[in-house]
Amino acid sequence: MADGQGGSTTEDVGALKRDLAAAYRLIALEGMDDGIYTHISARLPDGPGGEKRFLLNPFGLRFDEVTASSLVTVDESGAVIDDPYGAGVNAAGFTIHSAVHMARHDAVCVLHTHTVAGVAVSSVEEGLLSLNQWSAQFHGQVAYHDYEGIALDLAERERLIADLGPKNVMVLRNHGMLTCGRSVAEAVKLTLNLERSCKAQIAALGMGLRPRPLSDEIAAHTARQYQRGYDRYEIDGKPDPEWAAELRRLERAAPGFDA
Repeated sequence: MADGQGGSTTEDVGALKRDLAAAYRLIALEGMDDGIYTHISARLPDGPGGEKRFLLNPFGLRFDEVTASSLVTVDESGAVIDDPYGAGVNAAGFTIHSAVHMARHDAVCVLHTHTVAGVAVSSVEEGLLSLNQWSAQFHGQVAYHDYEGIALDLAERERLIADLGPKNVMVLRNHGMLTCGRSVAEAVKLTLNLERSCKAQIAALGMGLRPRPLSDEIAAHTARQYQRGYDRYEIDGKPDPEWAAELRRLERAAPGFDA
């Protein structure tokens, strides 16, 4: 079973915090953060009274400063339960995340980005196109949500969840990207592949040549192949060598994330 999903033991919670801190550092390492804004959240096991609990970054820390021990525990409204760093959280920024977590119990991790490539693709009518192997994995798997302004309005949550449905990738039009994962590892891998897809789409369309999109049949086949790969780790519980490799990269490039 993927880290952080095995129950409420101290070991499981520690692994979830380590993976979430790693996610923040990896997104920063890839240049995909946006100052102190956007979030990556993770669902903790329910509290002793059944209360819903989530991990979030302390407000004011850049992604490359987040550590496992600095993560804040909040409830579904973003109210602080435990704050070891002492800076609180940007509760308004948790609006999207709380909506997804509460509606989608399979969403252990929710990852939201504002990258130049992602925002660019979110700003065109066609959205993400199946132009290559990277983007083919998302064929038929992407939801779209129209922009309603900065996500501060709690009433928007119902519409966002209705648009997301059972999918794990959402283009927030004119805004950015959102991914859901059954583990932190899955959410990060989806996000990194989504970013590559957006960059490749911008590069291909910017060449001034005629694009050659994949057929629906081939793109759908490729998406199923990718999904079987994700399921191998999330359902079958096999060790995930890709995530292990990313953690090794972090240990070299950004040691201390797991402190």
